[in-house]
Parts: sequence; C-alpha cells; structure tokens
Amino acid sequence: MCGRFNISDSPAVQQLLLRLGIDSHNWPVRFNDFHRACNTISIVRHDGQNTVLEDATWWLLLEFKDDRFKPSRYTSFNTRYDKLDVPRSAGYRPFRQSRCVIPASGFGETEYETVNGKKKPMRYTNFNAKEAIAFGGLYRQWQHPLSGEIVNSCSIITLPPHPKLNPYHSKASPLMLPQEGPWLEQWLDPEIREVEQFAPLLQPAIRQDLEAQIINKPSERLAIGRSTTILAD
Repeated sequence: MCGRFNISDSPAVQQLLLRLGIDSHNWPVRFNDFHRACNTISIVRHDGQNTVLEDATWWLLLEFKDDRFKPSRYTSFNTRYDKLDVPRSAGYRPFRQSRCVIPASGFGETEYETVNGKKKPMRYTNFNAKEAIAFGGLYRQWQHPLSGEIVNSCSIITLPPHPKLNPYHSKASPLMLPQEGPWLEQWLDPEIREVEQFAPLLQPAIRQDLEAQIINKPSERLAIGRSTTILAD
C-alpha cells in the first residue's frame, strides 16, 4: 500500500466508529481527503480499560530531535506481514502488544515501472469504499524526556498483492479487517498476545466493494476515464 488514504465524515464511517465504541461527536476525528505518510491521523486503540480514539503520527518509528519526536529516517508507515514474526523487526512487539484500527473511506496506490534503471510512477489509482474500511494497524507510544507528554505513532500492515487489485498495484495490498464477528474486538484486545489466531487475517482480502479510479496525480486527484467496481470477496 502506498502512503495515502482518505477518511470522510460519512454515515458509513460514523457507523464503524460506533461499532468500535467511539462517538465521534465526543472524540474529534481527523477527517481528510488526502492523508499522506507522516501526517497526524486518527487511530482507535484499547488503553487497557476503554476503547479510545487518539491522534498518531503515521510513521511507526520516531526519533527525538530538536526537542520533539519526528519520523525516523527508516521508512515505517507500512509494516509488512512477513516481518511481524521477525523478533528484531519494528512490528514484532506492537503486533503482540499494541494493535490498532485505522478507520478510512478509501486509499491510494501507485504502480511503478523501471525505465533506464530508474523507478518511475506509471499509474495512480484511488480506491473508494462504499462502506468504511477498518485498516489493521500497529502503534507505539513515545514519552517526551522533559515534559512527560505521550505521543503515538502507527503503521498499516501490508499483505501480498490481491488478484483483483493486481491490475492497478502489483506489489502489496493493505490489511482490511472484517467487520463481522468478533475480529475487531479481538484485534484491539491488548490481552491477546498469542497472535496465531490472526493468521487468517494475513491473507489478502477485499472486505467491501471498492470503486477504482485512475487519477492524474495524488496532489490533484483528477479522474482519468471511468471508474471500475471491484466487488468484495
């Protein structure tokens, strides 16, 4: 998954937040039609007592510099599924101790091609869901050494490419959590550290119908041609 997604103040998003135990009228949500990596976004996590919605930097690894936390030089807005069980990887401990849900309305992907040994963008596609998306994410907390302030960082887990998305993006697909059954509650439960039960979630799956729209570039998002409906699995 590339480093952009959108979240709108829609009935579908409101319904997802209520499903997670969040009343968005009491908890401010960072709605945005173009969140990019390193932005401050909204995550839903469990603090040990309640489900809460909080701000987080969309970049899992932070470093303390100039009296504040900033994104590390190591790219970490995504966490690859095949790194989750590597003990020294950035996502190993959060996968077992600090999972979160990142609500969204859609996401964007960029397909690259190699020309004269250099990787260049070939196609930009936006995928908008008719229902809200619950991305499976990880978070970490960082404490300011002087003020004691706690800040959150996060990443979205990426899976192998999905066959239905392969014509648009052949590298990876995001983890979209099922919203039926107990999966969301289990994903947020910090007491669940035996993560083998989440193995079925680490297979690429499309949980909601998506509208795929090729665009000119992410900063403008002007449609090129007609959109295509991609049905849920």
